[in-house]
Amino acid sequence: MIFDKAILTTTRVKRGSIARRCRKDILDFASGFRGAHSRLFRTANQQEKRALACAYVDRNSRKRKFRRLWIARINAAARKNGITYSSMIHNLSGNQVFSNRKILAQVATPDAYCSSRPIRKISSDKG
Repeated sequence: MIFDKAILTTTRVKRGSIARRCRKDILDFASGFRGAHSRLFRTANQQEKRALACAYVDRNSRKRKFRRLWIARINAAARKNGITYSSMIHNLSGNQVFSNRKILAQVATPDAYCSSRPIRKISSDKG
């Protein structure tokens, strides 16, 4: 099979400025890292990939941690009133009081008396 010479030859591409910009962006991202991770391109590139992967994982982990904290605070407020967390949530849903755990924790944390009145009311109704 005979190939045309025009198809096989392509123009030379000099990527100097583009590659430099790419390396500069990665080194700027890694500027706060320690040691060679902020100075050498190869290690900085590896650390950037790792940092972005950890950031993605920790965004979801942070949501889990806050939910655990809210549940612990609600449970503490509920147990002060002689009811468990699970039965309190069950009674809330039975009485069709739909409030998220963040708001319940904010109500329960600063003022124990303020949070105890609705808990007693809901637990006495027994949805």
